[in-house]
Amino acid sequence: MTVIDDSGPMVRAEQVHKSFGRTEVLKGIDLEVRSGEVMCVIGPSGSGKSTFLRCINHLEKIDAGRLWVNGHLVGYREKGGKLYELRDREVSAQRREIGMVFQRFNLFPHMTALGNVMEAPLRVKKEPKAAAREKALALLERVGLGDKCDNYPGQLSGGQQQRVAIARALAMEPRLMLFDEPTSALDPELVGEVLDVMKSLALDGMTMIVVTHEIGFAREVGDSLVFMDDGVVVEKGVPREVLNDPSHPRTQDFLSKVL
Repeated sequence: MTVIDDSGPMVRAEQVHKSFGRTEVLKGIDLEVRSGEVMCVIGPSGSGKSTFLRCINHLEKIDAGRLWVNGHLVGYREKGGKLYELRDREVSAQRREIGMVFQRFNLFPHMTALGNVMEAPLRVKKEPKAAAREKALALLERVGLGDKCDNYPGQLSGGQQQRVAIARALAMEPRLMLFDEPTSALDPELVGEVLDVMKSLALDGMTMIVVTHEIGFAREVGDSLVFMDDGVVVEKGVPREVLNDPSHPRTQDFLSKVL
């Protein structure tokens, strides 16, 4: 088990840059997220929010800068001032500490809810089947789906599928949870059930970075709020302060359209 370094931030980004071809998507991101903190990230489409999230678990490789999770460089080792990319096996080991929930649920359609939640502990962590099943049942109960363990994704609503996806991410016992607009693909009446699960995680002290359009969730649950635009952090602060009295004109303009 990796030891948490409580003296430092859970996530630290220093001058993170990322381009796709000639398009610079991240233009020098500096951020810190404390252990147990819920950071909500808002901003217009194309501002780099999702790309930054994907860089944190090395689904996207950064072009410059440094990213640390729990005191460890993500995706690289540093020697003599130079970065050397880790092997796939080492990157996979790092990702075990980072749970990610996407817009689309990405569940295995041929597996039941229980099977989806059990899969990674069985395959990746090589847990005994009985232990993996017991933990998966407890996690489905936790997200309010204890009675749906034998249902296949096609038999579940969008909100239920997303809650299974959250349980699946939690099954790896991550230190950090990343949420990439987890409610954007849901019908409005199903959003609340997913946000309720996320609120319970926050109350339990899970470190979370949440890219979201749900301003009410950011105001109520977030410890910090980041507004990104055009690949940079424009403004960061306490959610209520940023939302009620944004200091940057670009933040003011964005919030005037969404509040």
